[in-house]
Amino acid sequence: MATVAELMEANLLRVFNERDDERRAKAIAETYAPDVEFADPEGTVTGRESLNAKAKGLLDQSPGFAFTPAGPVLVNHDLGHLAWALGPDGGPPVVRGIDVALVEDGLIKKLYTMLLPA
Repeated sequence: MATVAELMEANLLRVFNERDDERRAKAIAETYAPDVEFADPEGTVTGRESLNAKAKGLLDQSPGFAFTPAGPVLVNHDLGHLAWALGPDGGPPVVRGIDVALVEDGLIKKLYTMLLPA
């Protein structure tokens, strides 16, 4: 069973950074509960398929961009926090944010993304 820290890293790097549809779908199945809830400033989606569509949409809108961790994963029992940056490969970030996840039974059950002010 993955740790909270491993799940947070997988969320950022193996899901929201993965442009290959098959690898991303596999990572989603290994990282999130079937009824995962994902909320960001644009709204809330429920379920693995909806989360996959959200990740794909973000990646399609930002060709040549990559997510990178902006610090260590912080863990408090079943809650994880990871700051991140998004920008062109090798360039400065254009967006910064944080992800906060609630883990239940070894999978992310709820995921919240907040954007940081520029």
